[in-house]
Amino acid sequence: MNVVSNASCTTNCLAPLAKVVHEEFGIAEGLMTTVHATTATQKTVDGPSMKDWSGGRGANQNIIPSSTGAAKAVGKVLPALIGKLAGMAFRVPTRNISVVDLTCRLEKVPYVQPFALVLNSYEDVKAATSMMSKLLFIFWEASEGSLKCILGYTDEDVVSNDFVGDTRSSIFDAKAGIGLSSSFMKLVSWYDNEWGYRHMALVDAKH
Repeated sequence: MNVVSNASCTTNCLAPLAKVVHEEFGIAEGLMTTVHATTATQKTVDGPSMKDWSGGRGANQNIIPSSTGAAKAVGKVLPALIGKLAGMAFRVPTRNISVVDLTCRLEKVPYVQPFALVLNSYEDVKAATSMMSKLLFIFWEASEGSLKCILGYTDEDVVSNDFVGDTRSSIFDAKAGIGLSSSFMKLVSWYDNEWGYRHMALVDAKH
């Protein structure tokens, strides 16, 4: 018997993000944080938790640090990233929509074609006016091509509620990222952890 797992909503968001970056630039190492909406396993008021003490605190009154296996699970589908990613979660008192922050060190430096201009920061990448930077272009290209309907792309000024009902696993936010250098960047991607995840589970079941 073959068992197929759809993993978690966070894994579904992180995997396309990591795949695009790693295949183009290589991820030397990365840390993932998800700011995650309240889930059904949390409590309305403080109470006992079998998993950890803080997990039993009231969901509507607290930002709760939590563990997540999403970064480890990505290694199941992207074996080249085994041992290169780790992650954690913050459960926040919102009813839906979560966001992944992937902070990673790249093996290769993004550049603007055709001038082979080395960029010094994420801000330089975004500020390139002659054409789309290589970094942003590969996400746009993937969202319109090989990962269409799975990975989205936005360069608008968005907030969490803008993604309610979005069926895509991961929506890359071109404006939200920051960088310390040309090879050390924070990338941001949104996801509907309820409807979006269920949609992808049904897609997987169909196939």
